Amino acid sequence: MTSRTLPEPLTLLPYLGKWLLLSGLVAILAGSASAFFLFALEWATGWREAHRWILWLLPLAGFAVGWIYWRLGREVEAGNNLLIDEIHDPQKVIQLRMVPLVLVGTVVTHLFGGSAGREGTAVQMGGALADQLNHVLPLSREERRILLMSGISAGFASVFGTPLAGAIFGLEVLAIGRLRYDAIWPCLFAAVVADQVGLLWGVHHTHYLIPFIPKLTAWGLLASILAGVAFGLTGKAFADATHALSGWLKRCIAYAPLRPLLGGAVVAAAAMLLGVDRYLGLGIPSIVSAFQQPLPSYDFAGKLLFTVATLGSGFKGGEVTPLFYIGATLGNALAPLLQLPFPLLAGMGFVAVFAGAANTPIASTVMAVELFGPEIGVYAALACVVSYLCSGHTGIYRAQRIGQAKHPGLPENIRLSDAPALRAAAQQAAANQRNE
Repeated sequence: MTSRTLPEPLTLLPYLGKWLLLSGLVAILAGSASAFFLFALEWATGWREAHRWILWLLPLAGFAVGWIYWRLGREVEAGNNLLIDEIHDPQKVIQLRMVPLVLVGTVVTHLFGGSAGREGTAVQMGGALADQLNHVLPLSREERRILLMSGISAGFASVFGTPLAGAIFGLEVLAIGRLRYDAIWPCLFAAVVADQVGLLWGVHHTHYLIPFIPKLTAWGLLASILAGVAFGLTGKAFADATHALSGWLKRCIAYAPLRPLLGGAVVAAAAMLLGVDRYLGLGIPSIVSAFQQPLPSYDFAGKLLFTVATLGSGFKGGEVTPLFYIGATLGNALAPLLQLPFPLLAGMGFVAVFAGAANTPIASTVMAVELFGPEIGVYAALACVVSYLCSGHTGIYRAQRIGQAKHPGLPENIRLSDAPALRAAAQQAAANQRNE
């Protein structure tokens, strides 16, 4: 019997089996790497908190990380953006050195007191490890794309303990307004297995409690939309400020290792003089507190500034956990104004600022359900979608493509980093046409 006469479900079995094996292997590699990374991060955070004086060495640590990347890591320094570019336009297998470089660089950032996250590291490790299979297996360009996407999903899921959000993130992060369904099975399986691998290694994820979620009312609907606007504008401000600082330092300081040295000096001095250690590292205790009690209304701005200074000057680490911090504390601050429970608004901000900054509203909504329970679903979805729309064509991942523009006027399939120039050119052309 030929494949043409077989029932269609049977013809799909080889595809399912192939990607079960490939994405399962990716999941084991990514989940194990994330577990080691999380344990190292926990040690680094504990050591820094027990020896506060080490913060004064942050500038030297930044110089060391910058020098190592300048000498050994120029080909992989683009990090998540390199993964996205390789998925859209495959060129060559990502060098394995990305894994130890980003792992060590991120742990050093946290050990000495920089304000950064962890998602970027896990995603880069997952993608780079997945890509190494191309050295031993005869994979096509399309299969390599899917393999990289499954590595991204596995890394994201295993570091946050959110397998469904991780699977969707690997599909959604590549292009604004477009999902790649051809990779849905590999991404889903890799995310689920990677999360389980991390748990088997003994990883424990933080639990956030929202004790009461009110029924949706007309005011709750309006308040969610208003909060979404604030979350989106904040996500946009974070992304724009980080890119602006990075670009300014590159123009002013040609020698790359000096940039994190300067940024480290600013962060260390500010933290020591102002006594705001809560803005350093991941900031998990402050995120948890945002669900438990009212916090100072300026905490979100403090974390934003410290993270922009850290990442914009060249330190390694992710953006997502700081965005969780910024969103949760901003939601906490908005609660009295919007007359919703502050744990609810903290949870909405937790995911919605990330949704706006990363242009991933679906993954962010699913993450809210996984972390806080299904009752938050409608509130989170409203906040995430509005945040996504209000953040405009900007984001923390400049290699994202515009698959479907948020509003007319931009061509499709351009990099997010090219959008401002094209928008400015279109506005200038329109102005010239009016003047004629």
